[in-house]
Amino acid sequence: MTFKEKVLAKKFIVTDEVGPPKGIETKTILEDCELIKNRVDAINVTDLQSSVMRLGSLVVSGILKQHGFEPVYQVTCRDRNRLALQSDILSAAALGIENLLLLTGDHPSLGDHPQAKAVFDIDSVQLLEAVKGLEQGVDMAGKKLQGTLPKFFKGAVVNPGAEPLEPQILKMQKKIDAGAEFFQTQAIYEVDKFARFMSIVKDFGVPIFAGIVLLKSAGMARFMNSNVAGVHVPDNLIKEMEEAKDKAAKSVEIAARLIKELKPLCQGIHIMSIGWDKKVSLVLDAAGL
Repeated sequence: MTFKEKVLAKKFIVTDEVGPPKGIETKTILEDCELIKNRVDAINVTDLQSSVMRLGSLVVSGILKQHGFEPVYQVTCRDRNRLALQSDILSAAALGIENLLLLTGDHPSLGDHPQAKAVFDIDSVQLLEAVKGLEQGVDMAGKKLQGTLPKFFKGAVVNPGAEPLEPQILKMQKKIDAGAEFFQTQAIYEVDKFARFMSIVKDFGVPIFAGIVLLKSAGMARFMNSNVAGVHVPDNLIKEMEEAKDKAAKSVEIAARLIKELKPLCQGIHIMSIGWDKKVSLVLDAAGL
């Protein structure tokens, strides 16, 4: 079954995420993906994550596809205008890549080229609408496409921990109206907040995969609390990380515990290891997935 078929069949979904290298060597990514082959349903490929210049997500998605993995090609609006975005998405279809995660993207000022000029010609809702148009055979200028029409499985993101939450709910509905067929969330550390969010959106009828980010240290937790909107790592988890002799083992334990608590609330889990790709299989083992 394809990723889309599994989602539509209401299977509990597990997705992982890899970041392309800052260079052209992809051997390590393939080795890390082999560790979880047949254990995850799809692998997201980030698009210049954190606005850091890296190998392109389209190329890495294509390489994963060639090696028997099912990629989710992430596309951000930050770096390209509507011409380039539509062209890259058509290129993905030509390579047999059907799964998309469409995002606005972090501002370049946060990355390693802060002097770079942001594009943001369109936002994530407009990009979803553009992809829906391509599927129907027209581009954003209303010009007809030639030949076989592309078909995609379109994903978007939502932040259940945002305060206030109402703007996230409104934008989520706009994304659904624009064609979003599944959602992956920002990192979840407060299960009660996620449960409240799920109770609000229960009638939206779109699969939601809860985001799990592996904590590497108490310092990382405090940094996210100060700098990542809508993410809050509770004091008890920070204390656990501070007191742990083996930080990696404690991180795996916390991630597995969160997954077990979140699993009854949603249709899937999206794991973001942020460089700890070799720990993902340990998390899956500990969570019973």
